[in-house]
Amino acid sequence: MNVLAKLPSSYGYVILIYLYSWIMLGYLAAKVIGARKKYKVKYPAMYSDKDQMFNCIQRAHQNTLEVYPQWLVFQTIAALVYPLIASALGAIWVTSRFFYAWGYYTGEPDKRMNGSFGYIGYFGVILMSIYISLQLLRVF
Repeated sequence: MNVLAKLPSSYGYVILIYLYSWIMLGYLAAKVIGARKKYKVKYPAMYSDKDQMFNCIQRAHQNTLEVYPQWLVFQTIAALVYPLIASALGAIWVTSRFFYAWGYYTGEPDKRMNGSFGYIGYFGVILMSIYISLQLLRVF
């Protein structure tokens, strides 16, 4: 079976969003690596007892990793049926994670909420996944 023959051409946008998310994760990881050197936080320590700024940088990355697996699942489900809408929602969520991190990087954790617009993308693909599951169950 040729998978490319089964997927709509617009699924290419979905793949680009996955690549965009990979770039975002790499960026956040690089910031943590740099902060480890700058604030002298050695592995395996996750956080610093001395420097709140390191903790903010680490937390921005860690929180993103905490929600990333769920986002991937729901993004994939939504994209299988509605690739363009899912791609737009995915772009919103991934972009929001930069704003979330940049807010944290100020050293003022409340500024992480600059990325709260990402909930549109995150909950959007969750709701789409629920809708798709109900369609499959013939509820709609």
